[in-house]
Amino acid sequence: MSANIETLTKTSDYDFVLPKQLIAQHPLANREDARLMLIDRKADSISHSHFRDLSDILKEGDCLVLNETRVIPAKLAGYRDKTRGRWHGLYLEHDTDTQVMRLLCKTRGKIQAGELVTLQDRDGIDRLQIRLVSKMVGGCWAAICETEITVEELIDTVGRIPLPHYIRQGNMTDADVNDYQTVYAREPGSVAAPTAGLHFTERLLSQLIDRGIRICRVTLQVGTGTFKPISADNVEQHEIHSERIEVGQTAVNIINETRRSGGRVVAVGTTSVRVLETIGANARLKPWTGDTNLYIRPSHQFQLVDSMITNFHLPRTTLLVMVRAFGGDALIRRAYQEAIENRYRFFSYGDAMLIV
Repeated sequence: MSANIETLTKTSDYDFVLPKQLIAQHPLANREDARLMLIDRKADSISHSHFRDLSDILKEGDCLVLNETRVIPAKLAGYRDKTRGRWHGLYLEHDTDTQVMRLLCKTRGKIQAGELVTLQDRDGIDRLQIRLVSKMVGGCWAAICETEITVEELIDTVGRIPLPHYIRQGNMTDADVNDYQTVYAREPGSVAAPTAGLHFTERLLSQLIDRGIRICRVTLQVGTGTFKPISADNVEQHEIHSERIEVGQTAVNIINETRRSGGRVVAVGTTSVRVLETIGANARLKPWTGDTNLYIRPSHQFQLVDSMITNFHLPRTTLLVMVRAFGGDALIRRAYQEAIENRYRFFSYGDAMLIV
């Protein structure tokens, strides 16, 4: 390992100071009006545009890889029947046969197995109860609903969109139901949006297709570990989360045709990058359904991704590590500083960059 790589793996190298006012609290009225920073690795250059101009920037024969996961209203709120204290939860998954849920819980005091929690809807009205059955590995809780409904019905009844804490302290409004969702979202299962895709509109997608840009759809169900800060002193010591991915034969065919014809594979978001680099590790590209714990660090050799569209990420996260591994450490450092100087909007509802 070279001295340069050793320097890059220090977690402190992935820190930066961001003025609080640059953290976007709402999306723009028109999604595609977001600014788009253009980063050219070969030319070592940075320029500025808007997302609405993407069809003029990409070339005929390029392929956009979209993660069509859909954010579910996984955030739960209510109170503990035993203490009447406030309780907050995050639904992670459930067993389709037993309807037992896996939840993260946050409350004052120590929860006892068997406790009842009354869940409230977004208007603060008591709607139903769940029982916290037992604590699981990793600090999660197994829970069951006391009412004869499915977990899907429970989530639809009382669930809220789980906004990141840096957006209005996680307090959603009615507008977030649509705003924090890509226009091409299809497969429910994520607790966070693939935010690079939030800038697309139906109009822009149609324009891209008319210009000869291929559209490839894959799925990665975004989990809670996506935004988990790196707490270790060295990024190599961080334990990456596992996420569910699905790539069908149609997607494989589109990617193969793009590569044969000399087009670029453009990953929309870090989630699409993880999907592509997971399946690209095989000698022969093929459909894939399963979990990935691929951790993309400075030493990673990219297999399928030629270009990347991504938002501006939080410091000390695996997302920033991935972007700097792909775009080049010095160039992406410079890009972030230029974004701050030019008052770009940061994080989930913020602006984007295209690295070519």
